[in-house]
Amino acid sequence: MQRREWLGACAGAALLPAARAAMPQPEITLRFSHVVAEETPKGLAANRFKVLLEQRSSGRIGVQVFPNAQLYGDSDEMRALQLGAVDLVAPSLSKFGRIGLPEFELFDLPFLFDDLSAVRRITLGPLGQRLLQGLERQGLVGLGYFDNGFKQMSANRPLLEPKDFVGLRMRVQASQVIAAQMRALGARPVTLAFSETRQALASGVVDGTENPVSNFWTQGMHQVQSDVSLTNHGYLGYAVVTNQRLWQSLARTERGLINQALQEALGFANQIADTQNDKALAALRQTSSVHIHRPTPEQRQRLRQAVQPVQQQLASRLGQRYIKDLQAALNKG
Repeated sequence: MQRREWLGACAGAALLPAARAAMPQPEITLRFSHVVAEETPKGLAANRFKVLLEQRSSGRIGVQVFPNAQLYGDSDEMRALQLGAVDLVAPSLSKFGRIGLPEFELFDLPFLFDDLSAVRRITLGPLGQRLLQGLERQGLVGLGYFDNGFKQMSANRPLLEPKDFVGLRMRVQASQVIAAQMRALGARPVTLAFSETRQALASGVVDGTENPVSNFWTQGMHQVQSDVSLTNHGYLGYAVVTNQRLWQSLARTERGLINQALQEALGFANQIADTQNDKALAALRQTSSVHIHRPTPEQRQRLRQAVQPVQQQLASRLGQRYIKDLQAALNKG
């Protein structure tokens, strides 16, 4: 499938089947900014939320979606939200660490989750809700979590063993956990905004990165990276957050409409995350310039062993309480 055809098919999935009637001018307009393409799970969820909320409010509440870092990128979207320059953002969970909430970096621990049901035991349980409540310390309101699935490694060579990483400059999000993971593998972590990553790969500023396949494909990274290794080593999820002042200014009925539409949109995103990654992987397999690699169980175990110290490093920063609560929640499964 050609990339243009694939993008068109995905974009159509964000629309509801019923035709949209003409809407009046909205009384409230919410600005929703995010940094990825519209054809990713996050982009499709944002568009789904827009359609649902505008329909269910009979056009009284409008949503403007700004994808692909059109307004703000990784480095400034959280500050823009705190200042009221935008109304909704959906940052990756890694980004909360740098605004004084390092406990969200629990989600970045490598080889932590075996599958998405394990993720749900955190996000839908007491620990996940406690993390969202902690956003109030920064004047934010957490409205919910959703997935982009599991991350894979990419470079211009296979990355299947710890020795394969030695000396590489690997782009990472601003997460101490992810940076420690790369150092444990022998690579040098380089923190860059997502919107800058493809160009950095193309110019050789960095040698590789980690991403769900849907991000790798929709950002055109396959045009500048020759090898994708299906390591499934880490989880990438998001939280939708809003400004506390804005949230408190809304009427209860308005908050209810927003919450209802958002929860349905997030459920939709969770349902399609695997599908979007599978579609992207199928498209990559048809791209002759890209080579797909899958580590053997023995190779994956060696990767897992190499990054074991990262959990203890996080425990020393957060305290053992979070690690114990995390393990207790996972063990319930």
